[in-house]
Amino acid sequence: MEARKNISPEFVLGEGALALVGRYAANFGASKVFLVTDPGVIAAGWTAKAQDALAQMGIQAYVFSGVSPNPRDAEIMQGAIEYQAEGCGAIVAVGGGSPMDCAKGIGIVASNGKHILQYEGVDRVPVPGPPLICIPTTSGSSADVSQFAIVNDSVRKVKVTIISKATVPDVSLIDPVVATTMPAALTAATGIDALVHAIEAYVSTAQSPITDLHALEAIRLVSANLLSALEHPLDIEYRDRTMLGSLLAGLAFSNASLGLVHAMAHALGGRMDLPHGECNALLMGHVIRFNFSSVPKRYTQVAKAFGLEVEGLPPGAVEERLLGALQEFRQNTGLPSSLGDYGVSKQDIRVLAQHAFHDPCLATNPTQPTVEDIERIYERALTA
Repeated sequence: MEARKNISPEFVLGEGALALVGRYAANFGASKVFLVTDPGVIAAGWTAKAQDALAQMGIQAYVFSGVSPNPRDAEIMQGAIEYQAEGCGAIVAVGGGSPMDCAKGIGIVASNGKHILQYEGVDRVPVPGPPLICIPTTSGSSADVSQFAIVNDSVRKVKVTIISKATVPDVSLIDPVVATTMPAALTAATGIDALVHAIEAYVSTAQSPITDLHALEAIRLVSANLLSALEHPLDIEYRDRTMLGSLLAGLAFSNASLGLVHAMAHALGGRMDLPHGECNALLMGHVIRFNFSSVPKRYTQVAKAFGLEVEGLPPGAVEERLLGALQEFRQNTGLPSSLGDYGVSKQDIRVLAQHAFHDPCLATNPTQPTVEDIERIYERALTA
């Protein structure tokens, strides 16, 4: 077996995990924390819950909520200025992928001093950031356990990927109760994001036995529970299982990396400012069709984890059954069916394909595409 390094933070999973934030902040010796969140999370009440838990341990919280759905470089730089000015000793992120990625970026800049875009790429963050505690409010981004941070370069209009051990949070507090306030569309989009994380990690050229275990179980959990979570949003059991699926998918892709779906979704998010999870949902099937012949045995295991009876079927039949099931699953979540629904046109495709071609996630895709291959996949996703 080839030697593989695996990275994960300390994490607490289960009801009441959010209430532990004060204890963990105190363990890090912080008397004041920089609390990164967004207006939607504030409105849902979870920011205040975290502040209360911190206050019970005598810890002040300075709230920074200037975070866009796709966090911008300028927002991170402003956050780093405010972090230093407030004399905080730790960072707490309460929210989905955007606040957590923003919090990671703020920590990087606070400890290293340069512009956040200077750290683009793999292992380019020399000094770890201050202690970081993440409280995810969605079941999909897995930023709370990953070594990835995604930042929008607002000048070039591309999403920049930062991959470093320094971006792995110190603690993740994963509380399924927090997910109950997610709107249905966000539940669907983040759930599909977790599913794509798991699938791409399983077929990644950097997979390992450990990431395989996490990825396949994540596929089982998300496929079996996401639609029920949409139908019964206050049911903690379904929320708990989708949270666990997101966690396991995050542990898988943080260590095995991702692939072409994410490379293409990052290009859409950077240039068109489209929602990440929904882009993944629209691209997933098209990319699987492109990749399938390279790793048919792996996609057969994906199909089995998804609950499909494919034993003994030839690869072509497995491919069609898997793609049909994924399309039906996406449709049942209520997410849009084509990129055209978001205003993407043929005129956008060339630039999008060039950006996707240079995304670091492409390095571990099982089939290496040309720019023209990526263009064709975008074209197919425009209408179906």
